[in-house]
Amino acid sequence: MRCTDDNQTTNSEIRRRSARKQQQTISILVLILLLCVLALAGLLLYKYVFRSHEIELRNPYEISDASVGVWDEVKVNGRAVPFTDGLCVTAGDVAAEGVALDYAEAGALMDLSDTEVLFAKNVHEQLYPASLTKIMTALVALKYGNLEDTILIDDVALDIDPDSSVCYLQYGDEYTLRQLIYGLLIASGNDAGNAIAYHVGGSIENFVEMMNQEAYEIGATNTHFSNAHGLQDENHYTTPYDIYLIFQEALKYDVFTDAISKQSYIVTYTDAEGEQYERTWTATSYYFTGEATAPADVYVFGGKTGTTDEAGACLALLTKDPYGNSYFSIIMKSDTKEDLYDEMNELLSIINKK
Repeated sequence: MRCTDDNQTTNSEIRRRSARKQQQTISILVLILLLCVLALAGLLLYKYVFRSHEIELRNPYEISDASVGVWDEVKVNGRAVPFTDGLCVTAGDVAAEGVALDYAEAGALMDLSDTEVLFAKNVHEQLYPASLTKIMTALVALKYGNLEDTILIDDVALDIDPDSSVCYLQYGDEYTLRQLIYGLLIASGNDAGNAIAYHVGGSIENFVEMMNQEAYEIGATNTHFSNAHGLQDENHYTTPYDIYLIFQEALKYDVFTDAISKQSYIVTYTDAEGEQYERTWTATSYYFTGEATAPADVYVFGGKTGTTDEAGACLALLTKDPYGNSYFSIIMKSDTKEDLYDEMNELLSIINKK
């Protein structure tokens, strides 16, 4: 009987020890689990609160963002293409023998075939563009508009200074978008700019927003537009280099390259009475009017002029050498048109020295 009691005592002690050990094991597992949860919570807190803020402060833009200007989103063979691929790039002035541009605030000559900057003066300085604005107006219209759309000329298109450069559009006239783009670029019509903006953008204000968005997307981040024609506004500015970027983009469209190469253009339109008439728009460039002659072996393909009191005389030009190589040149804020073309010829003379 005593032996039985001893056995019962021993078994009871074993069970108590086993229960304590099991309880300790469970406690340890719970503690480990709790530590894991705390560690995970800490990691998530760091990643989504502290770390995300740090990244946002250090790198607010994606590297492919146009405002950074480093990478384009296009990839070739799975590799990112630099934003500057195929573009002429300069961070500052580039000198050329015999060229000073004493009368112009800024200017540049770029070899588009070799993507080389041959001359640059104040190319990143913000200046008023006058009718160089219309290069962007044409670009946005070509990118988002339908060239065969018929546009009815109304009060919005004609809300313009009648003494400024116009295409002589009349109330009730009907033109196609294609025709108005020619009038915009050849005759530098401010009325054409308004008509295009209202038709393509739904309102002039919305079209101007489209212009600014397009400038941002192509990297022209020192530019801000306030209208579609270039008449003076203190919040309407760009740089020679940004005009180069805009011009380069516009050259992708055949209508643009054709329009800037025309010395004149005969347009057939319908008036308010339903009658058809013809009108001739004449280019404003002195190279096309015969008032200026380019240096020997330099062929002026076309370009865009711009002139206001505040902007001075401006000209963006596309030229070619005898071998078919293309060059972009620009002068902004020259004192007079005579000075503008004299100094443009200084720039173009660099081509023959290559």
